[in-house]
Amino acid sequence: MTLFKESCLCRLLFLLLAAYEDSGIHRLAVRAGDWCVCRIRESVALRFLRREGAAARSWPDSLACGLLSRLVNLPGRLLRKAYLLLEGTFEESFFARLAFRLGDETAAAEGWAVLLLWIIPYEYWNNAYTLMAFLALLLLLHAGIMGRGDRRLDVETIGFFPALFFGAVVLSVVFSLTREASVRFLVYHISAALCVLVTVSALRSAEELKRLAAGASGCVAVSSLYAVFQRASGLEVNKSYVDLRLNEGMPSRVMSFFDNPNAFAQVLMLLLPLTLALVLCSKRRISRLAALAALVLGAAALGMTYSRAAWIGIACAMVVLVFLWKPKLLPGFLILCVLAAPLLPSSIWNRILTIFNPADTSTSSRLPLFKAGLEVVARRPVSGVGLGTAAVQRYVKLLNLYRARSPFVHTHSTYLQIWVEMGALGIVGFVGSILWGAKRAARAAGRCPGGAARTITCAACASLCGALVCGLADYLWNYPRVMCVFWFVFAVALGGAKLCGEGGRPPV
Repeated sequence: MTLFKESCLCRLLFLLLAAYEDSGIHRLAVRAGDWCVCRIRESVALRFLRREGAAARSWPDSLACGLLSRLVNLPGRLLRKAYLLLEGTFEESFFARLAFRLGDETAAAEGWAVLLLWIIPYEYWNNAYTLMAFLALLLLLHAGIMGRGDRRLDVETIGFFPALFFGAVVLSVVFSLTREASVRFLVYHISAALCVLVTVSALRSAEELKRLAAGASGCVAVSSLYAVFQRASGLEVNKSYVDLRLNEGMPSRVMSFFDNPNAFAQVLMLLLPLTLALVLCSKRRISRLAALAALVLGAAALGMTYSRAAWIGIACAMVVLVFLWKPKLLPGFLILCVLAAPLLPSSIWNRILTIFNPADTSTSSRLPLFKAGLEVVARRPVSGVGLGTAAVQRYVKLLNLYRARSPFVHTHSTYLQIWVEMGALGIVGFVGSILWGAKRAARAAGRCPGGAARTITCAACASLCGALVCGLADYLWNYPRVMCVFWFVFAVALGGAKLCGEGGRPPV
């Protein structure tokens, strides 16, 4: 480091930096940034972010929230009473004290669980792993609740719309046309609900939030490294994933530990903003370098997935992240993106150009899927046909609503798929949940003076916005593991908003 500081290159960089500080380009950039911030503060979008609906605002004090909170926290209260009755016995027990201590570190344990769960190869994956992991974390959290009287499961922070959505999930099983098939998918949603409950309730500090982001960053690093290995080892091109007539010369699409390149791309799209946030808020040099390496590997792997919807989603997420983190940098960031566009490999450019090309089979195959989904909505707009892709597949096949060569798997749109499965209540609950979560995170980050909690909250909010865009043309939950990643990011956004409110002025 000393040699670099004394080198000609370092002196040249300082001279260039000094020249830039006194230049007209710098003054122009500052004015553009100030103008952009002014326009943003006066924009309709920011007024929308500042506004909170009546349902979300009244949820913490509502009767439904109170009853649900009492029900969810009943086991914890009973455990705490048992501890107080037998306090001496528990305090004399080494294993009891160890359990209480581990319960206080639930967030750290979740960071490791997230890393280990999402790097299991697809051939060895079982969706029961997610349920077992978060049940174990819930038990660990209850051990902390038992040993400390100041902890509880935070139902209030999760909000009205997620509760509404989970209610729609349960109702869609009850009224499903194929109930046996829907019960299996209910387990996946229970795993996701446990993920949200445990994550939001376990978070107590910015350091714990960083540990969760570190777990996500580790997942990005390991899975991306394996994806690079796949490409280097000569992965065979799968003709079912790409139209070779319009993408001539395009290499194979990597999928890492997942069964599908789109699923892998969706995981990267959701977790890369958290990795970037870790780069920005890490204090130790080794941590920052490790997060930076994960970010570079993840960006390279995302490019090698050739997933167009995920590319658009991550582009949207990056714009939102800069907008929330430092709005003054937005003009420069957009200019940098335009300047970097010509540097993209030709295979990526060709893939981007096929997005709106009806001759591309990947694009044209979506139209019959959308049409079939819309016909299901027209027939059952309120109740849906039942939870899970299996229920939708059976209904579509029974009424012969899909007429194409490729098999019907799902509608290829998150919004449309949720509507056909869960009906009007499900789509309202889902859209309301994500919009409310993103608004709460953005609002809390705007009121927070700074720090790691603010940066990670901005990143989680940006990931949700990217997922909203990606979900227009892809069904993000076709793989339950991706569903859990999605709700994990949602929980990080809510948990980060809670910490920002505690560190600065409370979010309103």
